[in-house]
Amino acid sequence: MLWAAFTVLASGAQTLRNATQRDLTGRLGALGAAHVRFLFGFPFGLGFLALALLVTGEPLPRMDGRYFAWTAAGGLTQIAATALMLSAMTRKSFVVTTAYTKTEPVQVAIFGLVFLGDRLTPLLALAILIATTGVMILGWPRAAQRGDRKDELQAALSGIAAGGLFALSAICFRGGIHALADGSSWMRASTTLAVGLGLQTLVLLAYLLTRDRGMLAAILAAWRPSLAAGFLGAAASQFWFLAFALTTAARVRTLALIEVLFAYAISGRLFRERLSLREVAGMGLVVVGVALSLNA
Repeated sequence: MLWAAFTVLASGAQTLRNATQRDLTGRLGALGAAHVRFLFGFPFGLGFLALALLVTGEPLPRMDGRYFAWTAAGGLTQIAATALMLSAMTRKSFVVTTAYTKTEPVQVAIFGLVFLGDRLTPLLALAILIATTGVMILGWPRAAQRGDRKDELQAALSGIAAGGLFALSAICFRGGIHALADGSSWMRASTTLAVGLGLQTLVLLAYLLTRDRGMLAAILAAWRPSLAAGFLGAAASQFWFLAFALTTAARVRTLALIEVLFAYAISGRLFRERLSLREVAGMGLVVVGVALSLNA
């Protein structure tokens, strides 16, 4: 059950990172705040790898072309997913977009079976469907928040596409971790974290230097709060990868839906506001789905 502990820690760190990035959005915009996750996460990724080398005494795992292909694909699809989600969220129906990105566990299960041969038990399949339904109920907008039908359709398609890219990213990173021929789970996860963040940093720096130097300057000027976002992002990824090293991505991403409960808690809504019947029902489904995934 160590994978479950890593997943809970990753979800908590990601919730805190999202809160930190939300504060940066006012200064850097949505795209600039998204870049921070990768650019300032890379040094911490190297630090986590150095810690793994020091504590385990193991050498770096042997890396081949297959490993780099998996890891590069994971890094690029993660960047694309983040960009698509943020772009869609600037539209009127951003809440619908968010709800549909939560189809990610379903897509992870499908891609995991196709690309990695990760099979689902009937109980895990049921857990994924129940928990995903609960999260979509929580994220679905009230009537006053909805746009016209065309906006709703565009938001739904963008959300599903972003969820699919996030799912592919998870599968590719898991494929990279298991493509390493040697090393403990900790060493393989830490190596993939450092390599993945390094590739993402190179891609984003090349983009910013050639297309938007003003944004790069603004990001560097906001280095103090960005360090916190970078650390939390790298820590979340470290725990995600440790979980991926131990079990299927479908189990990890289903349990990870508890992040929505953490988000409610950190926003104060659980303590400050009376929840609607729909929100209570959605949370209940998430809890049931998560409990089933732990026993699947």
